Amino acid sequence: MATSGAGEGGSSLNGIVSEIEQKQFTDLPAELLEYILCFPVLKHVDICNVSCSCKRLHDVCHGRGKVWGHQYKLRWPRLQKHYRQNECCDWLKEYRTRHTVGLQIRRTVVSISQRFFTEVPCVGQVLGDSFAEIESLGAPEHFCEDELLSILNSDRRKSLTLKYYAKKILYFLRQKNILRSLKMFLEQPAEQQLALEGALLVDQYCNPLADVSLDGISSQLEEITDKIKKMLRIKNPSHPSLRVTQGDCFAVDDFDLQRQVVVTLNAVLYEQLQYKGNECDYYNPLNSYIHQVLLRRTGIPISLSVLYMTLARKLGVQLEPVNFPNHFLLRWCQQQRGSGDIYDFAYIDAFGKGKQLTAKECEYLIGHQVTADYYNAISTTEVLLRMVGNLLNIGKRGISSLREGNEKSYQLLRDSLDLYLTINPDNVQYLLLQARLYFHLGIWPEKVLDILQHIQALDPSQHGAVGYLVQHTLEHIQHKKQPVEPEVKRRSAPEHLELQYSVGLIMKHKRSGYNCAIYGWDPKCTMSQEWITTMRVHQLSSGANQPFYNVLVQDGTCRYAAQENLEPHSAPLEIAHPEVGRYFSEFHDSHYVANEELQTRYPEDMAETLGTVRDLYHRLMPSSVQQESPNGPEGPSQENQDSQENQGSQENQGSQENQGSQENQDTMPT
Repeated sequence: MATSGAGEGGSSLNGIVSEIEQKQFTDLPAELLEYILCFPVLKHVDICNVSCSCKRLHDVCHGRGKVWGHQYKLRWPRLQKHYRQNECCDWLKEYRTRHTVGLQIRRTVVSISQRFFTEVPCVGQVLGDSFAEIESLGAPEHFCEDELLSILNSDRRKSLTLKYYAKKILYFLRQKNILRSLKMFLEQPAEQQLALEGALLVDQYCNPLADVSLDGISSQLEEITDKIKKMLRIKNPSHPSLRVTQGDCFAVDDFDLQRQVVVTLNAVLYEQLQYKGNECDYYNPLNSYIHQVLLRRTGIPISLSVLYMTLARKLGVQLEPVNFPNHFLLRWCQQQRGSGDIYDFAYIDAFGKGKQLTAKECEYLIGHQVTADYYNAISTTEVLLRMVGNLLNIGKRGISSLREGNEKSYQLLRDSLDLYLTINPDNVQYLLLQARLYFHLGIWPEKVLDILQHIQALDPSQHGAVGYLVQHTLEHIQHKKQPVEPEVKRRSAPEHLELQYSVGLIMKHKRSGYNCAIYGWDPKCTMSQEWITTMRVHQLSSGANQPFYNVLVQDGTCRYAAQENLEPHSAPLEIAHPEVGRYFSEFHDSHYVANEELQTRYPEDMAETLGTVRDLYHRLMPSSVQQESPNGPEGPSQENQDSQENQGSQENQGSQENQGSQENQDTMPT
């Protein structure tokens, strides 16, 4: 019996085991299969293979299911903010589209490198055909931006050229979107146009790579408003402004209650928070950007006035902007609303810590009399024109200065012209300035012709200036049809035997002490005699009759240095220069690796650079380079270098640097 019982029990157990063994992976519940297929170790290729193995798994991996949703979120986490929580979506379709856009974006970025290196065209001009193909995919714009950000966030020392052009494209795309937003803003009724929103759009357009948003700025202003309310509550616990919540629109009618708000605003803004007018660095463009005014707590009259006016409005006091010459002001009505008498207003100087002035005292402020028209309130559009006009003048000021004239000044001038002509598209003076600027920089000649045609239609009396520019622009277009091969410089040529250094080396200037990277050279100084005399080159021991090197300097300038003034850096570090990616593909411990375009121009230099690096660092100092911190005292990361380039599309750089020895014409001397 025992044996029989054991036999029956064994048979039953074997049956269960047999049944379990017959179960397959695909017999598991769908929820459990989805859970397993969402393991982080599985990539999209694995999911594709699994879904092709059988119908059961194909059904589990359907486009709208959790598996592809997980894959999409895992690969592109930044895109989640564009979807509602628990949104039902065809994730497989989204994945395919985003993947296709990413491939096209990378092809576009790679393809423009050679054109930028030789022709130096405008980003918008280059991207026209490429983005027409991308737009035909019907993909949302944030797919493009996400891929560009993926490129920029990759290994900081590698793919420098790819990052360089990815940043250009991102700069262009964001500006295009901001300009679209500005046009929509200007189409609103005048009473709905808030000066803060308009000023923020100006800020965003000039700093498209910065993280500046209306929500972020509004949050900071709410914090200041809360501080004002806290102090106001001590003075008058029943003040009506204390009952206002965020977003409410109201006005305090009682004049004494308004005065309490203004006095408290001044106390918090200028005494507690220490805001002030930037008298020491008045012409710094950062003074005009709202996010920088809040960050640095300083600005110029118009930017501080926008801030002051916005805070007062939140607390129920209506102030009006006044386009006073040389010093932007606000006016505060002391009588019945609607008064037209300039003496019925107090004029607030936000630059001067909120000081209240009479009409006569305003004239003392600028040192001369003005007509009553200058005391009138102006619209938000006029505020923006004044703000952009300030930036435009700062750009022109920087370009005209030999010391400061650089890439950032050109970019600021271009950006401010774009903004001004968006607000006032028929201003002939600035249209002509824009055409001349594009002509001078040698970029986008087709657009120059369009601008000139518009000028001619608006003001036929400009036919002289227009005709001159049309003629030379057409010559430029014709010249482009006959491209000239770049000059190739070989170190082995007899005339180059005196060269001691090569492209990619990190150098130190013996006299000035700056660190720099070599990106080009000439066997002799090729600058004009006037430049040679001005820079006192004849005082050098070898004068102009020695090799000169094009160098990228850590302060962001490009210089032309004599060989006798340079020496290899004892502890080479990355150079914080926005143009590094234009010439180099990566930083390799102690030197830069020339990209394909630069190697074409200097085909024998990289071998020489490697030999020099081996002799200088790997033999004499085998550990110094390897132990160097990646973020040394003079070597910020590439991402940090790039953040200094908020204004910084480098399309203009190339217009100053033609092929071969001509690339020295507008660089700073040593």
